Amino acid sequence: MSYSRSFEQVTGAARDGSLFKPQRGTQYEVGVKTDLFDNKLSATLALYELTLTNVLTSDPINPDFDVQTGEQRSRGVELSVTGEILPGWNVIGFYGYTDARVTKDNNIPVGNRVFGVPDNVASLWTTYTFPTGSLKGFGGGIGFNYVGDKKPDSLNTFTIPSYFLTDAALYYRNNNFSIGLNLNNIFNVRYYEASFSNLQRIIPGRP
Repeated sequence: MSYSRSFEQVTGAARDGSLFKPQRGTQYEVGVKTDLFDNKLSATLALYELTLTNVLTSDPINPDFDVQTGEQRSRGVELSVTGEILPGWNVIGFYGYTDARVTKDNNIPVGNRVFGVPDNVASLWTTYTFPTGSLKGFGGGIGFNYVGDKKPDSLNTFTIPSYFLTDAALYYRNNNFSIGLNLNNIFNVRYYEASFSNLQRIIPGRP
């Protein structure tokens, strides 16, 4: 269990030329960690709530400027699993759910999703390295990454769709020497990482 307070100075451009107040945060978190399958896997589960005030975001009237929202609250759960299933076979898995909403504001509708925050994120990466024999040190892996849909602007006028990516790797490791080949988005999925200023700027993902 943990409790924390924070503050951070923010920079931006207000329409009236005024300076912005520091962003302030309050977070509560509780979690548990356990070992599974004869200590072959380690699992961690965490629940949290983070409240931010004076958050900087795009001005709904003119996206070339910024405003400070009254309050944003994020509640979520994170689950991670890591371990060695068999000698040489490792796995890393993660799932996160975040409900990030505007809870107080004079310009942005209360209840809107916080821009740029996906509701669901999940990943799974598994590798196998030959532990013995003539192929000792050679290995490979495959990874899967899912990012849920998100809102790219404070008014939630449109949605960036979710996407699912597959990555792979081949490598050789021997003491202090290693060499590898990483392949990202091997199925050439078309996806978009973010968008700003009401479709004036869209950032596509790498092919």
